[in-house]
Amino acid sequence: MTTTVLAVVPARGGSKGVPAKNLAAVAGLPLVSRAVRACLGARLVTDVLVSTDDAAIAAAARAAGAEAVHRPAAIAGDTATSESAVLHAMDAFEATHGRRVDVVLLVQCTSPFLTAEEVNGTAEKVTTGTADTAFTAAPAHGFLWRDGTDGAHGVNHDKAHRPRRQDREAEYLETGAVYAMDAEGFRTHGHRFFGHTAIVVTDPARVLEIDDPHDLARARALAPLLDTPVSPRFAEIDAVVLDFDGTQTDDRVHLDSEGHEFVSAHRGDGLGVAALRRAGMPVLILSTEQNAVVAARARKLGVPVLHGIDRKDLALKQWCEDQGVDPQRVLYAGNDVNDLPCFHLVGWPVAVASAHDSVRAAARAVTLTPGGSGAVREIAAWLLGPELDTPNS
Repeated sequence: MTTTVLAVVPARGGSKGVPAKNLAAVAGLPLVSRAVRACLGARLVTDVLVSTDDAAIAAAARAAGAEAVHRPAAIAGDTATSESAVLHAMDAFEATHGRRVDVVLLVQCTSPFLTAEEVNGTAEKVTTGTADTAFTAAPAHGFLWRDGTDGAHGVNHDKAHRPRRQDREAEYLETGAVYAMDAEGFRTHGHRFFGHTAIVVTDPARVLEIDDPHDLARARALAPLLDTPVSPRFAEIDAVVLDFDGTQTDDRVHLDSEGHEFVSAHRGDGLGVAALRRAGMPVLILSTEQNAVVAARARKLGVPVLHGIDRKDLALKQWCEDQGVDPQRVLYAGNDVNDLPCFHLVGWPVAVASAHDSVRAAARAVTLTPGGSGAVREIAAWLLGPELDTPNS
């Protein structure tokens, strides 16, 4: 008989520290989607359920592959506990699926660098009977102090005797990312720690809990360093939209004595666009510049172009509606800050290697090739393979 391991991701719509926090994107993915992705990648997790009071969060959860359950207002306020959301989610799941939950996980959206291995390791402690409850924690070596009226006192050390790090007993900092509980015991006790509790040790470098805008900014800066590089598959994409300057060029403009502009394009990019078109993939060029060069390049590639666009995101949204394409299945490639609104709209924001740092941080994938040097050819190879073979229909 299969053990049902239910991962519950509580994700309220309200957040005072960071408005709409659970939908905030890190490396092109909303925090709730990142949590769902980690759970779906855990071998022992059989079901993933997002508990939310927000329709947009529920939609994002379903798009990421999870189920969503509406959390009643009585347990969705600022004072509501995560335990109440988990208990409600368990009841809803069992009523809907007719299956008893054996092990339940509480997984927090606010830990953006949670891995599937950590989720799986926490679940394993309980599914194997090693522990009744388990949680993720990172090794900690700091000396803690408490300030009092009579001066500061050591909390985890005697201030008169400071042993070397290697001579101290190991200590662990609770990360807040994942908790696993025997479901029956959790119902009985009503809280996440009971019986025998086990620690799942995590990498301190990956520990970050998002509580305020500064935490979110740090997460976005760290994502290119900590996330495993990913690239989309052909089956995940319904359209490719390309910025022009800085993406299909090196962002430089050459001028002659009469003020005529010239740019350099890469033949490999043209080869990549042609291969995408042969594969039946719609391609659009979207540019802020009203420039004959952009139109000429689009004609050469045989693709439609929208240029001279002030609000590229609005133009992209309208184009998707006209084409009947879900923006979440669009790959948009760009290089500078005017591309960020489009990044927030699509499911696959891609930055070229030479992109501005803020654009690289917001991207879900980053090319190894700079703009104007074959970055579009690299994107085509992600979807079609290095030989640019047309997928079998």
